[in-house]
Parts: sequence; structure tokens; C-alpha cells
Amino acid sequence: MEPGIIKKLDETVVNRIAAGEVVQRPANALKELIENCLDAKATQIQITVRQGGLKLLQIQDNGTGIRKEDLDIVCERFTTSKLREFGDLTSINTYGFRGEALASISHVAHLTITTRTKDSKCGWKVSYVDGKPTGAPKPCAGNQGTQISVEDLFYNVVTRRKALKSASEEHGKVAEVVSRYAVHNYSVGFTLKKQGDNATDIRTPPNSTVVDNVRTIYGPSVARELLEVSCEDTNLKFSLKGHISNANYSVKKCIFLLFINHRLVDSTALRKAIETVYSSYLPKNSHPFLYLSLEIDPQNVDVNVHPTKHEVHFLHEESIVEKIQQAVESKLLGCNSSRTFYTQALLPGASTVPSLSGKSSSDTHDKGGTSEKKDKIYAHQMVRTDSRDQKLEKFLTKPEASKNTGEDEDFQEDKQPSSGNEEQNKREVKLTSILTLRSQMESSCHVGLLEAVKNLTFVGCVNPEYALIQHLNKLYLTNTSALSEELFYQIMLNEFGNFGILKLSSPASIYELAMIAFDMEESGWTEADGTKEDLASYIRTLLLSKASMLDDYFSLQVDDEGNLCTLPYLLDDYVPAMEGLPMYVLRLATEVEWDNELECFQTFCRETAKFYAVQRNHAPLEEDGDRGWRWQVEHLLYPAMRKTLLPAQHFAQDTTFLQIANLTELYRVFERC
Repeated sequence: MEPGIIKKLDETVVNRIAAGEVVQRPANALKELIENCLDAKATQIQITVRQGGLKLLQIQDNGTGIRKEDLDIVCERFTTSKLREFGDLTSINTYGFRGEALASISHVAHLTITTRTKDSKCGWKVSYVDGKPTGAPKPCAGNQGTQISVEDLFYNVVTRRKALKSASEEHGKVAEVVSRYAVHNYSVGFTLKKQGDNATDIRTPPNSTVVDNVRTIYGPSVARELLEVSCEDTNLKFSLKGHISNANYSVKKCIFLLFINHRLVDSTALRKAIETVYSSYLPKNSHPFLYLSLEIDPQNVDVNVHPTKHEVHFLHEESIVEKIQQAVESKLLGCNSSRTFYTQALLPGASTVPSLSGKSSSDTHDKGGTSEKKDKIYAHQMVRTDSRDQKLEKFLTKPEASKNTGEDEDFQEDKQPSSGNEEQNKREVKLTSILTLRSQMESSCHVGLLEAVKNLTFVGCVNPEYALIQHLNKLYLTNTSALSEELFYQIMLNEFGNFGILKLSSPASIYELAMIAFDMEESGWTEADGTKEDLASYIRTLLLSKASMLDDYFSLQVDDEGNLCTLPYLLDDYVPAMEGLPMYVLRLATEVEWDNELECFQTFCRETAKFYAVQRNHAPLEEDGDRGWRWQVEHLLYPAMRKTLLPAQHFAQDTTFLQIANLTELYRVFERC
């Protein structure tokens, strides 16, 4: 058998083989492109992908840009502005240094560069195939920086494309790369979105902090459990800083963000050493969150180990790992003896946020059929709130009734609901703006919380701002201020143009109300804003000019002298805290968008709702008679919420509904005591 003839491979074949080592999937290509943006001193990086980056991977920055003279060779192999001789590798302080990234991408995808430098009068656009430009640079409009578009990745390497996972999995890998660089480079703003989507998958602001970006990307549950860790050794010539989760937090898979000299890498030895420490603190098969930034003398690091630059070698590895392990262990000492447990703001009995449908989930339960049977509530699972039983307040020290009702003599109300048969006289609203706002209100409703609100059992007031309610076998701390504001906002929209009136016993001067407001700290008035007298006159003139509309749509009457005579009557027997009236008048002038119809109605309704809502600083801290704030909350507000409120989606994520006990689990705890 004759020996084979050795031939030199065609340059195109060589380049595609090399490209396959550097660019293994869209996430690898993105990592190289992000590092180029950071080397260009960018402060904003925007990434757009389609089909996980296989169809389109676009990255745009506001960095220094690329000179027009360099566009001819920028995609050729071994062309770089960051390295001149081999010895420079010992002190390299940039991400890129081999000049292979753009070259490799251009051999396995269609690559287009649009760039503009600070001194250039216009931008320049060039497309590349196999490292060569397809034509001369074309002038175009553009901001300073560079945009690189990578289309049809691996279009000419079919086996590699078929070997990749689904588009959704590749998108997850892309998001992982962006997340890690965003946490480490917290001074740079990162944005990741899918092409055609308005919403972003990741968005971090520039000049943020590590903890803020961890909170944005990985969630508040890990951000609030972070411990800052640091370590330094002059003999080993390294320093470490980072954030690690404490013993209160654990996940099924370790999240390990490791940067060595600001380069995203992995170290199996370091990961295992740290997880060994956590094994004494976390439950079995649970893992921590780790972000570590390690800086080592560049002379002790070999960054040219792997084509993807994901692996690095450094001197004294065992000693450095041991030092870091000790630093982590010293931070965790004592955590096991001082655990903190947090409640979770979550909708009742659901792990996801369902979309709004025509029927509430309670309706579905009642229908039977394929729906699950509604849970039965047993006696031992209930909080007693029946009027025949003892109320929650019986177990609290009841304050004496306030002698002063907290109402100013000038602001006594004469409640006058609209006359006649309301159903017959109610006028139909055809304004597109109001119909749009009503539609937005309905579409943002949270079905799980809607069921909880419609079937709530009122337990008692904690203070004017918070109350306790029960739904099924769960006990919730609810934010009465937020819920009542949303209730009155929805009433403003639903009853638009059909309000009764709350008549003040004597008209209140808008000018004087504004002057009172400017004396309040919450107004934020400073001398730079102008004199109080001039501003108060402006507010009086503004509301006078809107008097006809305010009376017609909102039953808010302003007489010719600039006096406020009536307020809208929103809820039977309910009167807002009148000490908030001066700030309400001020905010009508400053916060309402009077020039746009939809925004005007939206902001006016929202400001009115804030005035009517229960506020801790407005409601008296003591009972003010038989019909004080406790009576209003229990007998007016929560029944009205149960009847009409459509709880917004965000109530399920913020602390408006805070689950503080699952009564079934609570009894199990008592049984073990």
C-alpha cells in the first residue's frame, strides 16, 4: 500500500477548521463580540438575537469605533490592535489579543460591520465573506461606536448547525453570557432582546452596582442574601473580591461567575473547593450563588491555553485556591446559628401568573367537569372572624377614642349622591381614551389574586396601612394603601362622568390650599421654584380654566372666585382624609398631563385615587369614634374591593399581598413542638 501524499490544505479549509474551534455556538461568538465592545471602552451594549442567535446575532456599542482605513483587514486572521510581539502576552490587559474572533465568525456566517469613530463625519458599512470585504466601505448614517451583525451562523457547516440544540436553549446560553458580563461590568449598561420583541430579556443600567445587577438578573431572593468577600496575598500576588450567598439561600445547580483578570473563565478546582465549604451549611443537593473576581499578576497567568480562552492556567493554583476557600469559610462562620426566613409575595396556590380570561378561576371551580375540585376548608384551618366570635382587636390593646376627629372645621362634608334613579340616568361614556384605560385595567388583572380578593375573609387591621386577610387556608398581610388606591382609580374609570358629589360645608380657597401645601415638606418647594404666592396664583388660574371639564366629568366644582366647592362621591359613606386636600390640589396642577386627553384622564384619576386612598400619614393613629379608620377599612374598603376590584398583575410580585402563614403547615409545626 502506497503512503498518502502530503498536501497543503486550502486556506479556506484551514480557516473554517480554525473557526470551528473559536466559535462553537452563538454564545461563543457573542462572548468574543462583547469583549471587543469592552475593549473599545463602550458604556452601552445592546444585543439583539433571532432563533437563539443562529439566524441573527447583532451587537451594538458606543465605543471608539473602527477606523475606515482598518476595515479592509479587520476580519483577516491575526490582525489586532492589542498585541505586537509574543512578550506582550505577559502583560496583556485586554480581552482580545489574537485577532481571530471576527475572522472566525466571517468564515462561518454572513458578517456586516457598521462603524463610526469620534472624528469621522459619517459611519461606514462593510460586509465580509471568509475574512474579506465584499466591496469598498459605504458611507452611512450612524452614531459613534460599532454595530456587528452576524447572520445565518454555520450556514456552510451543516453538521455543526445540526449538532446545536434548540433555538430556545441557544438563547438561554446567550442570556447566560450576557448576564455574567453584566454583573462583572456593572459600570456598563447591557440590553438583550429578541428581534421583533418590545420587551427586553435583560436590561441593566450603566453605573450600577454588582448587587443591583444581581437583583435585576437573578432576582431579589439571592440579592438580599449576598455576603461580600475579599482576600489578598502579596506573596502569591493575587487579590480577590466578590459576592457569595449565605446559608439562607440555595439552588439546585451552582451558579458560579468567575472572572480572572476580568476574563470570564471556569475553574473546576476552585468550584469544588468552595462547594466543599458550603456542604456543611446547605441541605443535601443544594448549591450556592458565587461571583468572584480574581486578579493575578499577568506574568503568572497563561491566557493562551484554549481557542475559546475559557480556560487559563496560573502559578501557585493550589495555594491560591486554598486561600480563597479559607476566606469563604470565614464569611460563612456563624450563618448556621442565625438563619433568617423570609415570607414570599405570591398569589394563592399558584406558581405562575395566569392570564386574564373571561371567567375567574372561582367560576371554573364551581362548574366542575375537568376542573379540579375546590379545596374544602376545615375548622382547624380557619381564622375566626365571624361577628359572633372574638375579633382580632380583642387581643390587642385598644386605644382610647380620639377626642379630635382630625377634621378641620372648614372641610366638613355634606354627602350628596347623584339624584334620581342612577341606572336610568347613568350616561354612557364613548370617549376612546376612557375605553382604552378601562381595557388596560381589565387586561392587567391577575386571575389568581382576583379569586383571593373576591373570596377574602377580613381578619383585622394591623395599622392604617396594613391589614390581615384570609383566603382558603392561607393568611396574608395586605397593603391597604396600595389596594385602596387601585380601588378608587378603577372607580374613577368605571364611573367616569357619573359621580355624585361630596359638598364642602364652606368653599375652600384653592389659593389658600396651595399655600398650605407649599409649607409642607412633601411638596418639595424651594426658592428656586419661584415665590409661593406666584405659584399658588398659577394653580388657582389653572384649575379655574379647567372648571367646566372638572365639573362635567368628575363632579369637582370650582366657583368663579377660585374656591373648591365639591369633590366626587366615590364610595358610599366613605370620606377621604381632608388633611390631604392641600397636597391633592397642588398635585392636580403639577402631576396631571393636561395637554393629552388619555394621559390627562389617567393621571387625574390616579392623583384623585391617591388622595382618597388610606394613607398612614393621613389617617389618625387612634380610633376616632365608632366610625373611625378601622371601621372604614373593614366595613367599606374591603367589602368594596371584594365586590369590584380587579387586582393588578404587579400585586403578585411586590409586597401588596404578602403570605405570612399557611395554616395547614403552621399546625404541623405546632404538632412537632
